[in-house]
Amino acid sequence: YQRRVRGTDLDILMLSRALPATLRSPMARSNSTIAPASLYNILNKNGIDTFYGVPDSLLKDFCSYITDNAPAQQHIIAANEGTACGLASGYHLGSGKIPVVYLQNSGLGNVLNPVMSLMHERVYSIPMLMMVGWRGEPGKKDEPQHTFMGECMEDIMNSMRMKYAVLPDNDADAELCIAEAVKYMNQEKAPFGLLVQKGVFSKYKLETDPCPDRYPLQREEAIKLVASALPGNSMCISTTGMPSRELYEHRVEQYGVDGATGRDFMCVGNMGHCSSIALGLAFAQPNKNVVCVDGDGSVIMHMGSLVTAGTRGVSNFKHVVLNNGAHDSVGGQPSYAFDFSIPEVATAAGYKEARSVSTPEEIAAGMEWLNSTEGPVMLEVRIRKGARSDLGRPKSSPIENKDCLLYTSDAADEEDSVDLGGRRIIKKKKKKK
Repeated sequence: YQRRVRGTDLDILMLSRALPATLRSPMARSNSTIAPASLYNILNKNGIDTFYGVPDSLLKDFCSYITDNAPAQQHIIAANEGTACGLASGYHLGSGKIPVVYLQNSGLGNVLNPVMSLMHERVYSIPMLMMVGWRGEPGKKDEPQHTFMGECMEDIMNSMRMKYAVLPDNDADAELCIAEAVKYMNQEKAPFGLLVQKGVFSKYKLETDPCPDRYPLQREEAIKLVASALPGNSMCISTTGMPSRELYEHRVEQYGVDGATGRDFMCVGNMGHCSSIALGLAFAQPNKNVVCVDGDGSVIMHMGSLVTAGTRGVSNFKHVVLNNGAHDSVGGQPSYAFDFSIPEVATAAGYKEARSVSTPEEIAAGMEWLNSTEGPVMLEVRIRKGARSDLGRPKSSPIENKDCLLYTSDAADEEDSVDLGGRRIIKKKKKKK
C-alpha cells in the first residue's frame, strides 16, 4: 500500500514484510512542518490521549508539548523504552484504549522483548502507536552509531513484523495517516509504528520548568573538576552524549587534539551500559583506577546494573554520576532523578559507600575520598542543566578511540605496535617462563 502525498516525494508507507524493498527505501521530504499541538490534537481526536516514552532529539518538540499540556496521569517519562511498553500494555488492559509509546530508534533494542513476547498479535495482541525518531536516516549526515541504526531501522521493524508509516509533515495528511493507523490497530489489535524524520516538527520549547536548577555548576564545569582530580593511573569510561563530548573538550585543553584520546573510553551510544563497561574493564585491568562518569538518565535506564556492580564489584571500580535531574540534551524533560536518592539506591544495591556533592569545594573533597577509597563506591555530583552550543566532537572515530585506549592500557606490556589499514594493532610481549 502506498499513497503519494500531494505530489511531493514523501510517501506514507503502510508496510509489511511482503512489500518489495523499493517501497521500504527512505523518501526525501519537503521543508514543511507540523506543529506539535496539531499532532497532539489529531491524536486526541482519534481517541489517543496517553503517552509513555523516553525523550528523543527528533521528537523533543513534541515531547516538550506533551510535558506542558498533557495531564500528569496521562504522560509518564519512563526509565527505558521497554518500561514504556509495559506501561502501555497495562494501560490498554485497564482501559481498552490505545496509548502512544515514543522513543529514539536506538531504543528499539529495549522494545524488542515486550513487543515480540507481550504485545504482538501472536501473543497477547495489545495495540500501541509507537512513535520512533529516525536518527541516522539514510542520506542524512549523523554520528556513526546513529547512521548504523538508521540503516537497520526498517529491517528491525520488519523483523518484528510490525506495520508502520512515515509521519507526514502537514496536518491534512498526518490526520489521514493517524486515522488509518488507528483503524488498523483497532481491527488487528496490534502495535503500529510511526517513523518521524528529522525536522518534521516545528519548534516548541518547554514553557514550564519541571526540573528547575538548584545547583551552582553545569555539567562541563563538574567534569573538568572530576577529570582533573583523577590519579595518573586512571581509565575513564564516560557515558553517551554531552558528557563524553565535554570530557573530550577538556582533554583537548589539557593535551591537544593529538593527545586527547587514549585515557578515556567515550561512549557514543549504548545508553545505560556505561557502568557495566567500566566494571568489565576494572576486572580486566586490576592495577588501574577505573572511573565511570555516568549520567542520571543513563543510570536510571538500566538501574539493575547497580546490583551487578554492588554485589560483584571490585576495589578499583569507582562510579561518578552527574545528576541534573533532566534529559537535558533532548529538550530538558525530567528524569525524576531528584525525586529519589541515587546514592541510597547504590548502597542498597551493595556499593560500599556513596556520597553526594554539588559545589566545587565538595567535589574536590569528594574526589579525594573517591580516589582513596576501595570500590565499589559512588560519588553523585548534582548539577544544573545546560551546555555550550559550540561543543565539539572527538576527531577520532569510535574504533580509533578504542584502539588508542587498548594501546594505552597495555603500554607497559607491549613490544611494539603497527598500523594496519589506519588502525593501530598491538603486539604483546611473550611472557617469560
